[in-house]
Amino acid sequence: MDKKPSNRAVGAAIGREPAQASYKEMLSREGLKNTKHRNSVLHIIEKSAQPVTAEQIYFALVNQAVSINLSSVYRVLNTLVEKHLIIKSSMAGENKAVFELNRFEHKHYVVCTQCKKVVAVPGCPLEDYEKMLADKIGFDVQGHQLELYGICRDCKK
Repeated sequence: MDKKPSNRAVGAAIGREPAQASYKEMLSREGLKNTKHRNSVLHIIEKSAQPVTAEQIYFALVNQAVSINLSSVYRVLNTLVEKHLIIKSSMAGENKAVFELNRFEHKHYVVCTQCKKVVAVPGCPLEDYEKMLADKIGFDVQGHQLELYGICRDCKK
């Protein structure tokens, strides 16, 4: 489910991509200390082309000679999720959560069941459905998550 960012985050994010704001600004506006571990985790997530697992973040940090353990990575991730600076999702059939920078954009994904590649797709097919739910039964959707599973072009070859 999409999470709503705090009013402070929304106000600070208007007209700015998180990449343009320093990590220090992102953290301080949410009342968090600027630490090496938080900066390092945010950097890995921001530079990733697709959502990443805690283990992928951990190994990337170890490869960059950042002294951190996996439990610290999880603690940092949980804090960043609570402050809506990153988004936590889970992919069907996987036992691991994935994380991405909250760019305050609405996105959906296609996931290859063979190579596990995750690709963001444009548009939202649920907008009309959400309006119909509001009109017919008075249900106001606060957010949703849509992931489509199949086989990508590369794996079909």
